Formats: sequence, C-alpha cells, structure tokens
Amino acid sequence: MCTDAPALVEAIRSLAVRGAPLLGIAGAYGVALAAARGFDVPEAARTLEGARPTAVNLSVGVRRAESAHRAALARTGDPTAAAVAALAEARALHQEDAEASARMAAHGLTLLDELLPAGGHRILTHCNTGSLVSGGEGTAFAVALAAHRAGRLRRLWVDETRPLLQGARLTAYEAARSGMPYTLLTDNAAGSLFAAGEVDAVLIGADRIAADGSVANKVGSYPLAVLARYHHVPFIVVAPVTTIDPDTPDGASIEVEQRPGFEVTEVVAPQVAATGAAGGIPVAPLGTQAYNPAFDVTPPELVTAIVTEQGVVSPVTAESLAEACALSRRGADPA
Repeated sequence: MCTDAPALVEAIRSLAVRGAPLLGIAGAYGVALAAARGFDVPEAARTLEGARPTAVNLSVGVRRAESAHRAALARTGDPTAAAVAALAEARALHQEDAEASARMAAHGLTLLDELLPAGGHRILTHCNTGSLVSGGEGTAFAVALAAHRAGRLRRLWVDETRPLLQGARLTAYEAARSGMPYTLLTDNAAGSLFAAGEVDAVLIGADRIAADGSVANKVGSYPLAVLARYHHVPFIVVAPVTTIDPDTPDGASIEVEQRPGFEVTEVVAPQVAATGAAGGIPVAPLGTQAYNPAFDVTPPELVTAIVTEQGVVSPVTAESLAEACALSRRGADPA
C-alpha cells in the first residue's frame, strides 16, 4: 500500500506498479495523495514524472492532476479544495481509461476479423497488457479477450518476457483466470512459431508512441515486428491516444530506460527483482556487464496498425496519428 507520493515513486521504479495506462492513473492519484498529505505538489509531480522516463502516460496523468490542483488553488486559495480537485481529476482519468479499454477491444476485434476473416485467431502477445495494467480490461490483452468471448480465439501465445517474466507471471495468470486457450513460450522460441505458420497476428501494447509512429514497448517487441513482417503476419499495437506523444518527433528521440544488470546476470525471484535489490543465484561470471534495456523501439513501417479508443490508425504515419490526437481532443469517435 502506498500512503504517500515517495512510496508510490518507489513502487513505480520497482515495477510493482507498471503498464502504460496504469502508470497514468497512478501518477494522477499520486499527485492527489501528495496534495492530501500536504506535500509540495509541484515537487511531488516532478518526482513522479521521472520515475519511468519512457512511459508517457505517467507524465500525462501527473500533469492532468497537477493542473487541476493548480487551477483550484488559484481559484479558491484553499489547499483542501485543491486536493479534492486533484482527486476528482484522477478519478475521471481512471474512468476514462476503463471506457477507452472497452472501445479499443471492440475496434481491435473488428480489425482482426477484417484481416483474418476465417476466424480461429492465433495471437502472439508480449509482456502484460491486461487488467493488471489498466483501469479496464487492458489494451492488447483486451482485444484477445474480446476475441475469446466471441468464440474467435483459437490460441493465445504468451511470450514469457525476459528478464522479469511479466508474460509468464501476469499474462498467463490473466489468460487462465479468463478461461482462454493459451500457451507460454520462451521469447527466443517465437521465430520457430512463426516459421511453423502458427501465428496469425501479433498484438502488443505501447509505452510511448512518437509523432512519426515509432513504438516504444517492452524489450523484445521489435524482433517480433521483424519476424511478423518477414512472415507476412499483421503486427498490431493497441494503446490509448494518451500514449501518443506529439512532442517526441521520432523513435530516436525516445529515452529508453536501462534496468539493473543483475536482472540478467542472476536468477532472482521476480518478487525480489522488483525491489531493485540484487541477491539471486549468479548465472554469469562475477563482474559480467549486462545490456538490459527495459524497452525497444519499433519503426512505423513495421506496424500494420495502431488501435486506439478513437479507432484504427493504418497506415501508421505522422499525419494519421495527428488526426487521431485531434479527434481525441474534440471528444469524437469516428466509429
């Protein structure tokens, strides 16, 4: 339980709280919590924003709640009223995310049915994108779940997602809980799965989408995009419009977080790894340096479509993404 903003910052950094939509919600509640506890709200907001630099939704949630707090404070001069306003904004964002999740699931299922009219979808997913990272039922996982409920999911292939195993620990759990047909695989087995013709579509989420359509997501996503292109399989990104960052022009401009090396050089129970403390069983010689980025970036030309709550963006271009953002600002839904 996080009883103040510093505790929430640590929970975010340790991945106890993770996933783009949930980070936005948590960031907004963190600002409201700081206001209610009498902390310096601008300072708490900046600290929260910096907890996961790649995830743009975190900044969006923090700034929304901070803006509501600032406006109420300027209007009333009452810190209590300002804290109430920040909490109301956080709750509104939470509800909006739940609604966006349902709309993304519907748009995504329609797209799958258009691309794969024969049904019996075999979907490969990476990391965790279900209700554990969302105010609703998730992003990419919500689409697969909608396909399952419609009787059109044949198999959900779940990447284990090294090194912290979010796929094995979380996505497999959500799939089992929902009664979905699923199979877990090691990340490096995906190529053989494609070669065997066992994948009809790849569905992933996103932590940040640049203005040109470059997609930052959990490391291991880019290789899947390359495999999908070679094997003529749709590669679909599912993310709310808040994940699109018009201020980040391209993939090269996305800051990619580097995780601790011990996550790679040691076998650590995920619960321990999430605390940020080493102390597992070494699997590499002492002193081995590890390359451990949290994310990789997929260029837009490898992305078949981006599914948002506003509809499907395809082809993925700077112009089409700007239009989706404009529709969101106007509160319109083309579907």
